[in-house]
Amino acid sequence: MEAELKHGGPFLHGPAEDRRELHTEEDHVYNLSKPNPVGGDRGQELIDNCQRELKSNLKKKFRCVFEGIAKAGKPSLLNEIYTELYITEGGTAEVNKEHEVRQTETASWKPPRPETTIRQENLFKASVGGEEPIRTLMTRGVAGIGKTVLTQKFTLDWAEDKDHQNIQFTFPFTFKELNVLRDKKFSLVELVHHFFSETKGAGICSFEKFQVVFIFDGLDEFRPSLDFCNNEILTDVTESASVNVLLTNLIRGKLLPSARLWITTRHAAANQIPPECVGMVTEVRGFNDPQKEEYFRKRFRDEEQANRIISHIKTSRSLHIMCHIPVFCWITATVLEQVLKIREGGELPKTLTEMYIHFLVVQFKTKNVKYDGGAETDQQWSPESKKMIESLGKLAFDQLQKGNLIFYESDLTECGINIRAASVYSGVFTQIFREESGLYQDKMFCFVHLSVQEFLAALHVHLTFITFDVNLLSKEQTTSLVSKRFKADLKQMRLYQSAVDEALQSPNGHLDLFLRFLLGLSLETNQTLLRGLLTQTRSPSHTNQAVQYIKKKINENVSPEKSINLFHCLNELNDDSLVDEIQKYLRSGHISRYILSPAQWSALVFILLSSEEDLEVFDLKKYSASGEALRRLLPVVKASNKALLSGCNLSEESCEALSSVLNYQSSSLRELDLSTNVLEDSGVKLLSAGLESSHCALKTLRLSDCQLSERSCEALSSVVRLQSSSLGELDLSNNDLQDSGVKLLSAGLESPHCDLETLRLSGCQITEEGCASLASALSSNPSHLRELDLRYNHPGESGVMLLSAVLEDPHWRLETLRVEPAGVRWLRPGLRKYSCELTIDTNTVNGKLKLSDNNRKVTYVVEYQSYPKHPDRFDNFPQLLCRTGLTGRCYWEVEWRGRVHVSVSYRGIKRKGFSSDCLFGETDQSWSLRCSDEDYYVHHNKTVTRITSSSSSSSGRVAVYVDCPAGSLSFYRVSSDTLIHLHTFSTTFTEPLYPGFMSRSGSGSSVSLCSLQEGDSLPGGEPSSLPTT
Repeated sequence: MEAELKHGGPFLHGPAEDRRELHTEEDHVYNLSKPNPVGGDRGQELIDNCQRELKSNLKKKFRCVFEGIAKAGKPSLLNEIYTELYITEGGTAEVNKEHEVRQTETASWKPPRPETTIRQENLFKASVGGEEPIRTLMTRGVAGIGKTVLTQKFTLDWAEDKDHQNIQFTFPFTFKELNVLRDKKFSLVELVHHFFSETKGAGICSFEKFQVVFIFDGLDEFRPSLDFCNNEILTDVTESASVNVLLTNLIRGKLLPSARLWITTRHAAANQIPPECVGMVTEVRGFNDPQKEEYFRKRFRDEEQANRIISHIKTSRSLHIMCHIPVFCWITATVLEQVLKIREGGELPKTLTEMYIHFLVVQFKTKNVKYDGGAETDQQWSPESKKMIESLGKLAFDQLQKGNLIFYESDLTECGINIRAASVYSGVFTQIFREESGLYQDKMFCFVHLSVQEFLAALHVHLTFITFDVNLLSKEQTTSLVSKRFKADLKQMRLYQSAVDEALQSPNGHLDLFLRFLLGLSLETNQTLLRGLLTQTRSPSHTNQAVQYIKKKINENVSPEKSINLFHCLNELNDDSLVDEIQKYLRSGHISRYILSPAQWSALVFILLSSEEDLEVFDLKKYSASGEALRRLLPVVKASNKALLSGCNLSEESCEALSSVLNYQSSSLRELDLSTNVLEDSGVKLLSAGLESSHCALKTLRLSDCQLSERSCEALSSVVRLQSSSLGELDLSNNDLQDSGVKLLSAGLESPHCDLETLRLSGCQITEEGCASLASALSSNPSHLRELDLRYNHPGESGVMLLSAVLEDPHWRLETLRVEPAGVRWLRPGLRKYSCELTIDTNTVNGKLKLSDNNRKVTYVVEYQSYPKHPDRFDNFPQLLCRTGLTGRCYWEVEWRGRVHVSVSYRGIKRKGFSSDCLFGETDQSWSLRCSDEDYYVHHNKTVTRITSSSSSSSGRVAVYVDCPAGSLSFYRVSSDTLIHLHTFSTTFTEPLYPGFMSRSGSGSSVSLCSLQEGDSLPGGEPSSLPTT
């Protein structure tokens, strides 16, 4: 189904070329890979002739793609219509159980990032970074994404001598063809001879001496599954066995180990093959955005028409997402080409349901004109056409419930369709339903794409209900005698409710698209498009009820993935009310001020994932700095490259949620900042479970100031020593790890699997003993670490000497070692090690502020104080600044009463006049915490954020910690010597910061500087780095 691309190539193929039955008699063949009676020159001549004949036949087979039924339409050259597909290397052969629509949507959410992309001509050339040649290549992708056309293009390029000329023989098989042989026994040589008779004619009965590629397309279509556990070992290519046994031994490498294999599959069947049997996994992602445009520009040569179509698809997110799939691009092109002819300048289909209705109508109109001799304007829904739709719809629905995508005669018989009728359908509706013949003429049938089957299944349920009043989704049918109209409305509402409920209960979302189609068919506008097929319609009043039921379900805390599909359902029902509501909040720029309902959170997720804006960076504080917000927005975290979660009041519960993101097979997350959250050791232990997952691709982890101890070092040591770990940067600064923690961490650093390049341990109470552990670990594994930050510790002279020696050793890659400032004072626990002594600048104090307690306390008073005039004084607002500008790490505490602001500001803040630019927090030059008995608020650049706190007292104690080089400013509430985080600003400071205070109106409001010093005060200057060599 994937080969028909650009020029409206058909989805359906007619019967495949007849295959001759396997010969059972003994055929005399030469083994041309060994000495033979004919002689060396004669043998090589036969091989060359065989190769030429094989290439000639493969060129005939794959050169053209036909429109209409097989060999009855205009051929299109594959080389002309082929559009390069987006293929990536990486991943595992593990199964993804999600519905393919979800997988496609998830892929569309991911921001562009550097990935190993592969062109089809390079698939077998080399594994990136690998020394051994690839024997077995697995290519995964959803249905219709282009896997089959990729194998055909590969084969055609070989046959036309364009590429892969190191390969002597290419043998393309499909699992559908092999399916019908499941009860037969034959050898590998017999199988090749039968499918590729050229090899038999040349007398080739052994392939060990040749470069051979076997292509097996469509593993997901093979019945039964490959049995690697119970199948016997087979090593002789001439020994007969079942297809299942032949394939498992070929894949294991027991049979013909010199051969190369290429297997394509949908994700659901990928885990049939053990990972150790797969040399490399690639994934066909279909079309990226530029390739979509290229497709439609090739399809529509008129530039104005192509631009209109491309622009239209971009306006509908659901259409734009589905166009990642080449087959859907073809459906869209087929529909829009016809619609533009009929509605010149008119409105184009916007929803999936509308698109598929038009597709169905186009096919039946084509059938009416081409096969029934009718005119374009004739009514296309003849009794025969209706019968066909009923039969195909019933087959689609029954087989969808069973999970079948390939149907055999027995499946059709169960649905009441005889084999002759099925063949007629596949011959007439080549772009909806297709028939293929395998060996012995066994017939197989399938819909051209899963989405077509799901649409017809939904149409069948809708038609059955409209015509017979039967709800196929309900086991119990309503039989009570009530008002006929009420009963009809009630039953119709139950139909949609049961469809929504069943879709929500599905563990893998297999009814997601079916539900969208069924609800879309309820719209009167869509029913109008099917006039003639639908003999009657129902009142549209139930649409509003369906909308309200879906919103109710969204509000019931369904999983994020399921709520996203429910928003797609609302889109099919043309209801955007929830989305519009959140868009209004987002446009205000202050969404964090609003308290959102579960439905509104889900709408926010849907908007963020559906937005054209880049999801490179996710900053939780934009929405709400809380664990609840993180839980609601996890799908956005999964789709982002970088998650900024510092200072968001997260706990160990949040770590458990993030662990699931790291363990997610398709997670995009590469950088995670959890600094300034009270995670503690229990949180890091939960997080480590995700970090240890083989799916985790995190490269940067920041855990600064998370109240961690040596126990966290033990957990993280296990992570960095894993061979699968991709962690390259780890920041554990401002945690009281001590030497014991560093010793545990060093056990991981010395592992040869540790790829850590940057390690930050500043302010962790490390002495020379910890430095010795680090030096020893790095001696054992000197090849990776480039940067080590040990500032604000006490390494001592011996510790500095040990680590400095590293810089001079040519075997070590260490380039940057930071140890200054250093000294005993930095062994003080917590942030108080950064305590600095503040001095009020009396030349800045406003006249409404009274100084006392040796200028360490400032109180708001009614009487204006007499201070000498000074250009630095705040004339009209009760504010002041401290004397010394801060540039390093600094910490201070203040006692407050009444209503006050605790602030930091650049020196250049305005002092004169009544402009708000003079106020702390009203410009981009200052940051402020407002303290009052009502609550805490933070101010910056005219933005105010309320901080909920358990304290409702009219007095208290707050702390401020600033790391100027890191651009971090944090405010805390102090309770019994415990710091309770209030808010963190993350920014870039371009000037020294000056602490400041403001006492608001109300006599008695005051601020007092607290004395915290133990030893020398903290210097304001920027710490220096130890010179490197």
